[in-house]
Amino acid sequence: MSDYVLAIDQGTTSSRAIIFNHGGQIVSVGQKEHAQLLPRAGWVEHDALEIWANVREVVAEALAKASLNRGNIAAVGVTNQRETTLVWDRATGQPVHPAIVWQDTRTDQICAELAGGQGAERYQSRVGLPLATYFAGPKIKWLLDNVPGLREGAEAGRLIAGTMDSWVIWNLTGGPDGGVHVTDVTNASRTMLMGLETLAWDGEICADMGIPMRMLPEIRSSAEVYGHGRAQGLLPGVPIAAALGDQQAATFGQACFAPGMAKNTYGTGCFMLLNTGSAPVFSRNGLLTTLCYQIGPADPVYALEGSIAVTGSLVQWLRDNLGLISTAAEIEELAKSVPDNGGCYFVPAFSGLFAPYWRSDARGAIVGLTRFVNKGHLARATLEASAYQTREVLEAMEADSGVKLAELKVDGGMTHNQLLMQFQADQLGVPVVRPVVAETTALGAAYAAGIAVGYWSGEQDVTANWAQDARWVPGGDPAIRESQYQAWKKAVTKSFDWV
Repeated sequence: MSDYVLAIDQGTTSSRAIIFNHGGQIVSVGQKEHAQLLPRAGWVEHDALEIWANVREVVAEALAKASLNRGNIAAVGVTNQRETTLVWDRATGQPVHPAIVWQDTRTDQICAELAGGQGAERYQSRVGLPLATYFAGPKIKWLLDNVPGLREGAEAGRLIAGTMDSWVIWNLTGGPDGGVHVTDVTNASRTMLMGLETLAWDGEICADMGIPMRMLPEIRSSAEVYGHGRAQGLLPGVPIAAALGDQQAATFGQACFAPGMAKNTYGTGCFMLLNTGSAPVFSRNGLLTTLCYQIGPADPVYALEGSIAVTGSLVQWLRDNLGLISTAAEIEELAKSVPDNGGCYFVPAFSGLFAPYWRSDARGAIVGLTRFVNKGHLARATLEASAYQTREVLEAMEADSGVKLAELKVDGGMTHNQLLMQFQADQLGVPVVRPVVAETTALGAAYAAGIAVGYWSGEQDVTANWAQDARWVPGGDPAIRESQYQAWKKAVTKSFDWV
């Protein structure tokens, strides 16, 4: 009997398979990290074959841990690191180049050339996005322009392109042997190539970027059966029934179904999404307009998004590059060893700054240093950077939407850091709420897949399953809070104009 739904969460640092029951509770998990390839400054790549091997392994691990097999799985949902871009050979299944990760900045010059005299907003009224290194379209252009033979192969129809949802689904459904080449509206909305209101590839923008449209996947809704498992020994016959970019999946898993509801995910970066309903809202304050989700033939739902490039990865940097901590969890105790940041502010503009600044010329800066500052202050400044950046995004969202947020739903690994969550509530001035199941990215993909096959009846089941685990209410002296925030805003300006 098909009692469970499986989510494949192909993330920036690892791939996971999580099995959920009808109550939205975790039954078992398989997880494996993949290598971060850094061939030169500003470049970040992944080995797509390693990722696919890891996906196979974690699915098998999750099934084995729960003593389940394919017959127990009603459907599979896929969620993914969104803008990371791959081109591969349709006949052999071999990638022609490592995947270019969303953090990669090599397309900076391409974006500047495309902007020309029209500016970074050249396509924004059509696709909701500014021209920036973040998005997938310029990454495809870079590959076609710089890897010998790619353009010829693309124009001949031998090569296809996609984000990691497309790569995983293509392999799950047979790969070179009839694999389905699809993406969903949420991932397509991160390419700069899809019209927000048409939900179709924009031929004019594709032509501007020199991208043959035959390379691109078919755009489908976020919850429908795309195909069935056909990969050898991996989920044969099981419906592959959902795809959502990771942040949209988390929004779905957090049951943010009404306009004005918002969530923030604390992962490698931080990503806040605000449901704006059935019509796109175009930002005047540095946010992105994006697809939130589309369930089968229903009308699409849109969102405003504030994307922050570096939050959790800043803790990893302290661990791996500086050796100040040996595990990410140690940062909270180190930060608690001091009462405040000692006047030290850390602006983690390692790949430029995303929302609300969109400054690719920015680079990381630690400011306010004196001999008094120690590693505890640096740890505290590292955590506080996530909270300050989130406040900047929230203020931009409230300005764009005209909605004052009543509370912020949060998820992701950093939400287990009590110090950070309390500081976040203090800075925002609204309660911060974490659900019982914090793995909302995988959960959202599972819900969408389950809804597509009738395992769940609809959004009402998601709302019924959602439950609060922890709540932080704002406190502290408002004058101190504002002083800290103004010092942060000043620190941000010190990161500009480095490149």
